Amino acid sequence: MDITTQDTPPPAPQPADGAHKRAVRGATRPGDRIFLGLARGSGIFLLVVMAAIAAFLTWRAVLAISEDEGNFLTTFEWNTGTKPPVFGIAVLAYGTVISSIIAMVIAVPIGVAIALFITHYAPRRLGGPIAYVIDLLAAVPSIVYGLWGALILVPQMDGLFGWLNDYFSWTGIFSWDEGPARTMLTVGILLAIMILPIITNVSREVFNQVPQMHEEAALALGATRWEVIRMSVLPFGRSGVISASMLGLGRALGETMAVATVLSPDFLIHASLLNPGGGTFAQNIAAKFPEADEFGRDALIASGLVLFVITLLVNGAARMIIARRKEYSGANA
Repeated sequence: MDITTQDTPPPAPQPADGAHKRAVRGATRPGDRIFLGLARGSGIFLLVVMAAIAAFLTWRAVLAISEDEGNFLTTFEWNTGTKPPVFGIAVLAYGTVISSIIAMVIAVPIGVAIALFITHYAPRRLGGPIAYVIDLLAAVPSIVYGLWGALILVPQMDGLFGWLNDYFSWTGIFSWDEGPARTMLTVGILLAIMILPIITNVSREVFNQVPQMHEEAALALGATRWEVIRMSVLPFGRSGVISASMLGLGRALGETMAVATVLSPDFLIHASLLNPGGGTFAQNIAAKFPEADEFGRDALIASGLVLFVITLLVNGAARMIIARRKEYSGANA
């Protein structure tokens, strides 16, 4: 019998490219199409809002910078009420960056350590209450932190400042003239306390997502608890810790009321972190905006544009770091 004459079922029809893509996206049902449209519209709306904010800040900044007699990036003054006006952001950029670096150096190691303790060391009866208290700290308003810093933290910093001055004044960074402790170091410590709950909570959630088989495999090979954390937990949660750190850094860069309550700025850059001076973008805007005229507000908006750009650059750098470590993120970025 000739097998070529046997009846064979016709091949299944292949969906068109457009229909196949829609099926893959889950947009074949009316509800799916509506949800897809709403999600896409929300994303586009967010981009439009961000573009509108950037355009507004740029427009008002150009109006102010065009009349500035000083160099906007390097001038160590902020005199917008004089004729001609002279103002710049050198001191504000320095204070914002230094205070944020201090906060990150203190908060990131402590936050990651607390997250590891809650997830891998503490018994459940102890880890639960600690996590709950940290969640409560994240909900405390900024002004409350500022009042606590001004009334409690600042008076208690004299002992630390004196010790640093006695043993490390030779560095120039920790020399103290025994003035009020309303300095960049105090601000950095306060910011570290404020961003600690964010870093801890996000890191804790990431560490809880580590596949159990990874840890069990390391234990089966004879690894200690610390070796399990070093070989399995930290590599898996690295991108999450970076994301948590960037969230904390974003709050530290833009913090206003707490910094304005604690810091005593003199619009000068001091090598020592123990002497009053400097300022931050957000603190300067909060302090000068109520009494500023129209041109002064434009100048403050120009400094806000710089902070806006710095925040975008920080978030972009974080995304690049996470994208390079997709293998640890658990999902494609």
